[in-house]
Amino acid sequence: MFVRTVEPTEAEGEIALIYANEVASMGRVMQATQCWSARPDILSPVENLLHRIRDGFSLGLVNFRLITLIVAKHVPSSYCSHVYFKALSGMIEREQTLAVHRNYRNAGLTNQQVAMLAYAEQITVDASRITQADIDALRAVGLTDLNIADIALASSFRNFLSRYFDAIGAVAEPEFLDDDPSVRSELSVGGY
Repeated sequence: MFVRTVEPTEAEGEIALIYANEVASMGRVMQATQCWSARPDILSPVENLLHRIRDGFSLGLVNFRLITLIVAKHVPSSYCSHVYFKALSGMIEREQTLAVHRNYRNAGLTNQQVAMLAYAEQITVDASRITQADIDALRAVGLTDLNIADIALASSFRNFLSRYFDAIGAVAEPEFLDDDPSVRSELSVGGY
């Protein structure tokens, strides 16, 4: 990382508790979590907001992770692309995950998922160009206002997280890197 963060062995108080919970659930403290310890007062609110958005996502965890993968690609963020490619590959077939990353419009997704990802992509590329017609198109494929708000929230929050992780210098942990060097290369951008 580019900045000093609180190492797991140095953690105290609320940071130690957050780190301990992550070790219990994942076996390690991710660099993404450790990034926030450069601003200890922000770590807990960011973690809580992430969990509230993800755990309460009205379209389910698979769709949340689809959005995250597409947003990470278009930020672009190597860290989040690697992490969410691996996470999504554990939920749907790896080859479909790769197809989604390459071109979600031709990856065997539902029309609703394609519309959802197009909206997430537009939020990432240029949200100022979204119009009422875009929202009406989402409603036409059966997405509710709650779903649309959740997609916007998940996309916008991932933009924030991905840009921060890259700005601080987070590097994907080895267990999140694909075994295929060509896929690793495809998911990597910038100085990665």
